[in-house]
Amino acid sequence: MPIKTKALARITASLSLLFLPSLALAAENAVDGANTAWILTATALVLFMTIPGLSLFYAGLVRTKNVLSILMQCFAITALISVIWLVVGYSIAFGPAENGFWGGLDKAFLNGVTRDSVWGNIPEPLFVAFQMTFAIITPALIVGAFAERIKFSAMLLFSGLWSVFVYFPVCHWVWAEHGWLFQMGLIDFAGGTVVHVTAGVAAVLTAVMLGKREGFLHAPMMPHNLTMTITGAGMLWVGWFGFNAGSALAANGSAGMALLATHMSAAAGALTWAAIEWKKYGKPSALGAVTGMVAGLATITPASGSVGPAGGMVIGVMGGALCFVATNYLKHKVKIDDSLDVFPVHGVGGILGTLMAGIFVSQNLGVFSGNGFAEGMTMGSQLGVQVIGILATGAYTAVVTFILFKVVAIMTKGLRVTPEEEQIGLDISDHDGTGYSL
Repeated sequence: MPIKTKALARITASLSLLFLPSLALAAENAVDGANTAWILTATALVLFMTIPGLSLFYAGLVRTKNVLSILMQCFAITALISVIWLVVGYSIAFGPAENGFWGGLDKAFLNGVTRDSVWGNIPEPLFVAFQMTFAIITPALIVGAFAERIKFSAMLLFSGLWSVFVYFPVCHWVWAEHGWLFQMGLIDFAGGTVVHVTAGVAAVLTAVMLGKREGFLHAPMMPHNLTMTITGAGMLWVGWFGFNAGSALAANGSAGMALLATHMSAAAGALTWAAIEWKKYGKPSALGAVTGMVAGLATITPASGSVGPAGGMVIGVMGGALCFVATNYLKHKVKIDDSLDVFPVHGVGGILGTLMAGIFVSQNLGVFSGNGFAEGMTMGSQLGVQVIGILATGAYTAVVTFILFKVVAIMTKGLRVTPEEEQIGLDISDHDGTGYSL
């Protein structure tokens, strides 16, 4: 080798050593194509849960005169929360502030989020979009509690304020690196506390504060279109794979196991609810089967990253049975008009699933799929953390929801439509249209 060539080789080798750390960092932060493709799909699936899944599920459960209002409420929430998420939501939930309670405003208007920024090994804009779909469906769930009697303006204002002051901070507590419940070790893989406890508690509180529908428990209020409800339920079942399996943020074994556990819980929940009805009333109803399915999905959500398919099936049975009891007790014993059973299904399911996540994570139960308890944690200490997470998110949601509902009542000069408008139906009174023109 000529002297000049040898010298050039040495210089090249020396310079490459200088860049090795940066090359290694670039490799570590490189976007993974498979993970990106899966989270793109999961994002679409979770949005599919709200529009059209939840929209159709809820719309079929109300009376004919209110079907358009439910569809409009879910659609409007999707648009509203998307904008608020861009403005402040993502920053409050996942901003860089080293604060256990909120992420600050440094990422307001998605400041610093570019096509080249990454979150783990997926593009950060994709992570923003994926988490946005969770932010959308949570206030949309609450719609079921005050269906058929709330002003559209009050619903819209409340949903926006509630997301800013309840959902975004709680999301930071549980899922952000510096969140105080995250630091404590709370197990909530896909939203038992963040989504279901917050939505369930807000639902039952707003139902009480708004008051019962005219004729509640006295006049027939049967679902007007169960075909629509079952169609929406099927969409929710499919979309929930993005909700739970997507929360692995990777195309790997954890996502696969979460998907399988989710499916088994949904199936077990549907069968359990139908079996109870069959025994109690002599026939299983279509509404009962799909409600049991949703109960199974809500219950497995926080534990879907901690259990295997057998554990998912057990949790689904428990969710279907307990949510059945809660639904009947709330309406017929306590007489709370949570119109579409948001708290007894999502709230109770989320609480139960969050508790079960602290139990079924144990390797000794034979239904485990993750890595067991963290170092130094036992089932007792983990359950203690799970209880703290449930109580903290539930209590905070209750207090802030109460305040916001009062504020919105003042700003909109009353939350409810008039008795005459309720009698006519919200389709005409709020939207000057009808769901059906026959």
